[in-house]
Amino acid sequence: MELSKIYSDEEILNTNPLLLAFVGDAVFTLYAREKITSVHQTNVSSLSKMASSVVNAGNQYKMFRKIEPELTDFEKDVAHRARNANIHSKAKNYSVTEYIYATAFEAIIGYLYLTNKKERLEQILKLSWENV
Repeated sequence: MELSKIYSDEEILNTNPLLLAFVGDAVFTLYAREKITSVHQTNVSSLSKMASSVVNAGNQYKMFRKIEPELTDFEKDVAHRARNANIHSKAKNYSVTEYIYATAFEAIIGYLYLTNKKERLEQILKLSWENV
């Protein structure tokens, strides 16, 4: 699947970080489901439960903390903007801190996807997935 538009870093600076997180959530969910189905051949209900155990604010908070030292300055800026975005909701069963860092994680994934930085996206996804 090709992107309908490849964003520049300058355009990303003018993009709502919650939009980046929205896209990043979808990209990460697909990545997680792909990883899970490559290892487990079971019914869809079980696969869905496995995916939910990975794709949640608590786990994404931990993943963000794992990748944080490896982020570029621009990626750190994207994460900072996402953490400070005016978020009107909170994930149930998770703290506000976990939720805002999960949003930062998703925004970085969305940024890398929308700018078509495939190698970097793969690096970040692999690093975040280690020890899951």
